[in-house]
Amino acid sequence: MAEKIYDAAIVGAGPTGAALALGLAQAGLEIAVIDARDLSLPARADRRNFAIVTGSWRLLRSLGVTGALEDTSQPLNGLEAVDGGTHYFGQPSVLFMKEDMESPDPDEPLGHMVMAEPLQAALDLAMSDETRITHLSNERYIASRQAPGLIESELESGKIVRARLLVGADGMNSPVRTAAGIATEGRDYQKSVFTANVHLSKPHEGIARQLFTPEGPFATLPLKGDRANLAWYMKRGAAETLTKQPIDAIEAELNARFSGFAGDMRIDGKPGSYPLILQLATALTAPRTILIGDAARRVNPLAGQGLNQGFRDVGALIELVQETIHLGGEIGSPQMLEAYSQARHFDGTGTALVLDGIDRLFSNDLMLTKPIRTLGLMAASKISPLRRLLARKASATEDGVAGPLAGW
Repeated sequence: MAEKIYDAAIVGAGPTGAALALGLAQAGLEIAVIDARDLSLPARADRRNFAIVTGSWRLLRSLGVTGALEDTSQPLNGLEAVDGGTHYFGQPSVLFMKEDMESPDPDEPLGHMVMAEPLQAALDLAMSDETRITHLSNERYIASRQAPGLIESELESGKIVRARLLVGADGMNSPVRTAAGIATEGRDYQKSVFTANVHLSKPHEGIARQLFTPEGPFATLPLKGDRANLAWYMKRGAAETLTKQPIDAIEAELNARFSGFAGDMRIDGKPGSYPLILQLATALTAPRTILIGDAARRVNPLAGQGLNQGFRDVGALIELVQETIHLGGEIGSPQMLEAYSQARHFDGTGTALVLDGIDRLFSNDLMLTKPIRTLGLMAASKISPLRRLLARKASATEDGVAGPLAGW
């Protein structure tokens, strides 16, 4: 019997890879998912939280996974931000609320805060129920080679997966990108982000809040039960050092610095940190190969755009595949690859550069930039058409490059 040929082989089964596999399978394609995780073992603890904006939530809903997330996710009802300078004294500048999105459904939020573990579990379950998906777990991608009309992927186990299209959804250090000879460019911010879940002393009402300081932003993203996921930008080494301190010492530092902004905070669980790096792939495609998510770009997490940009890649690719099939085209053809690159290069790169610019503008206490920052926040808060535009971009319900602070 001839060896099976898949329409697409997806390396990586995280949220972007799994979502793409489901979308393509539901479009009628035969999909192989190459997953380094050993699904026979208990899942590794993952305390991350994601800000899933409305456009991304609608994608997940179309894939049939949001029902499993509703009990654990927290709707995002608005965004508040303030330029704190050296010290925080005032009230936040309200940029927009869910009403500014002007959704046909008045109860639709700007997005949802979703815990990583329920999200991955929902996607894994949906994949297991999809007969068009072959899930190859505990398998690692090694290299690819071209064949007539195909791309053959070699796995560490010695298996060969043959497909018309190879998709790298395998993260920032993507082996698929390396094998395709695609370089990266960007910069190291020489900062790290301290992150932790905290109990808040006052209700958050579903509002994401951000304080800009000369050191960098401090943000609280609402979670269920008046809890929040916080992100504190610090100099490289400081965040890593803070995570190693006793919990009571961390709480004392947080509350000494930010209780005036966020109220008293109490750590819930184990804190963590990660380096702040901007990394962009110099190309999104190679012969019969496409990059999505962090394999394509690692952006400043200032506005929670990373996973949402990955879901925009997924949505664009699903739509492009459906159009290709409808027109009688070939999956993985140069025409399809070029169309994907055109669809996603400007938005992805533009968003990365906008976020980088915001970080540069706000992460200082220069007298020259402070009036510009103040005017920008005031305009976003007070000018209704601008506020509504930002709300639509923040929720990814309007196409185009994400504007300032979009993606919460």
